[in-house]
Formats: sequence, C-alpha cells, structure tokens
Amino acid sequence: MNRDRNNLLKAWIAAILWLIVIAIESSALLSAHYTSRILYPLLHFLFGLDWERFHYWHFYIRKTGHVIGYAILSILFFRAWRATLPAMDNSKWTLRWATIALLGTVLVASLDEWHQSFLPSRTGRWQDVVLDASAGLAAQILIFLWWKSRGKHRSSTLP
Repeated sequence: MNRDRNNLLKAWIAAILWLIVIAIESSALLSAHYTSRILYPLLHFLFGLDWERFHYWHFYIRKTGHVIGYAILSILFFRAWRATLPAMDNSKWTLRWATIALLGTVLVASLDEWHQSFLPSRTGRWQDVVLDASAGLAAQILIFLWWKSRGKHRSSTLP
C-alpha cells in the first residue's frame, strides 16, 4: 500500500511540475519576441539563417514546442490518473484514463490560451488549443499502441 501511495505522489508531482513549466512558458517572458532574441543569433551563427527565413523557422520551432509540451502533459496526466484510479483487472491502459488525460490536456491548453489573450506580448489562439489537443490525442494513441504491442510481444513469447 505504501508503494502505491509513493507511485501516486510521484505521478502527480511530475504532472504538477510540468504544469508549472507550461505556466512559465505561457508568460510574457517566453513570448515570440523574447525567444527570437535568443534563437535568431544562435540559428544565424550555426546555419547562417537570415532574418526572413528565421521567422519561418521560429514559427515552426514554437509550434513544435506546443506539440512536445502538450504531448508530455497528456502522458503525465495518463500516468497520474492510472495511479489514482487503478483498474480492477490490472490493465496497463484503459479508455477511462486516456479520456480523462486528454480532457485535462484540453482544459490546460484552453486556459493557457485564454491567459495569453490578456498579455500584450502574447496572443490567445484557438488554433493553438486544437494543436495542443491533437498532440494530447496523439500521445494517448501512442500510449495505447505501446501497451498493445508490449502485450502481444509478451503473449507470443509465452509457451
């Protein structure tokens, strides 16, 4: 029982820490204006990127950050809900955990964009919520496929 409690705490602490990372990234400190001040000199030095081409790449780097950040959040939510609501049959994946994790991811993405709409240096965009939700869904599909493939692999090695 103590081990289950430790797993529960670790799972939720990881999710909460990642929520803090997202909150920091949502601040004016990491707006496109400020990240370009860091990334442009770096990419210009490494690849000789001019200012015009940099804007193109900067956009995709930032959107990739959305995808990675919200996919990780979705995975961490899945882990936390799996630890909180264990399955009766000892399953490693349930639709219930995936659904709650995805809904939590969409809620955080919506609140994040809503918060950004109040910051002069940021914009709250519904398109980013869709991107973040898609990343969360993709993460849940990957979790499902991961556990499904592990189950097949184990059952094929049994006598």
